[in-house]
Amino acid sequence: MPLRPALAQGVDFTGKPIDLAIPFSEGGGSDVWARFHAPLLSRHLPGQPEVTVRNDPGSGGTRGSNAFADQASSDGRSVLGTSGSSLFAYLLGDFRVRYDFSDWTVLMASPTGGVVYVSSDLGLTSWRDIADLRDKTLVFASQGVTSLDLVPMLAFRVLGFDTQYVFGYTGRHDGLEAMRHREVNIDYQTTSAYLRNVAPMVAAGEAVPLMSWGVVDAEGRVQRDPTFPDLPTLEELYEQLYGKPPSGPEYDAYRVFSSAGFAAQKLLVLPGDTPPEIRETWLEAIRALRRDPDYLARAPEILGAYRTLVGDEAEKLARSVTEIDPETRRFVLQWLADEYSIRLAE
Repeated sequence: MPLRPALAQGVDFTGKPIDLAIPFSEGGGSDVWARFHAPLLSRHLPGQPEVTVRNDPGSGGTRGSNAFADQASSDGRSVLGTSGSSLFAYLLGDFRVRYDFSDWTVLMASPTGGVVYVSSDLGLTSWRDIADLRDKTLVFASQGVTSLDLVPMLAFRVLGFDTQYVFGYTGRHDGLEAMRHREVNIDYQTTSAYLRNVAPMVAAGEAVPLMSWGVVDAEGRVQRDPTFPDLPTLEELYEQLYGKPPSGPEYDAYRVFSSAGFAAQKLLVLPGDTPPEIRETWLEAIRALRRDPDYLARAPEILGAYRTLVGDEAEKLARSVTEIDPETRRFVLQWLADEYSIRLAE
């Protein structure tokens, strides 16, 4: 049984509830991801403790992440689910950030994808009608420029879309609701939220998918997302519009942040001073979770066709995306200052 090694080390969570903090609102991709994993973690942690998802949204994911950094205990009963938004604020030196990824122990890294879609009110019937958006004004509901929304903002800039941004939303689920109420006309959702919430809208003729973020192969080439093989990548859309591959500083920045935001999109972390035996207990539970028949049956539909990394593999991936080329950082910071009068770092 997978729990015996953990119990032999004296780690037992019987009667000790686990707090899984998610620094975003309910219904978004991070929330769907957390609520899928929570009961499975409960099943495989020693003592089968209740794992409760606690949403702590605000400030593009920085508020809840700051609270975890300040308050989380090292007894294994406090874990945080980060997202690309938490990472982007950190990479860009956002003055609101009081956390440091190097202070955390990464247990699991879940790559994911995402799909950009538009309201059917715009008149498109498929992504092949992309040129029809050239004379349209698009409206996007955003959590903020240091959130994962930086990826679509860069993508829309690369594609030459005329896009207006409405800031102040606390999660991607808010963007979904804004689409449902026709307050905005373009949105994206990460894979789990798209499969659960947007696919039915597409089937009902209320939304039209445009593209996925794709995946990067071992040679660094962008490929179609295996979860959405019928959807083009940004690179394909750009060539459809302009007859050549994308290039330039905007595209370079897009590649950096789309890789950082989706290859290691969801991280499950413990405080860095958590004792090794507790870390190993969590890793044993996660490995058992990944073998669980319920996980194997439901994960492809809910999370998509991506391979979750655990332990040292997850740590290595996380470390590779928590650094940024200074020139790319300067370009993005200058662009945000010039276009939106937003200054993130002193």
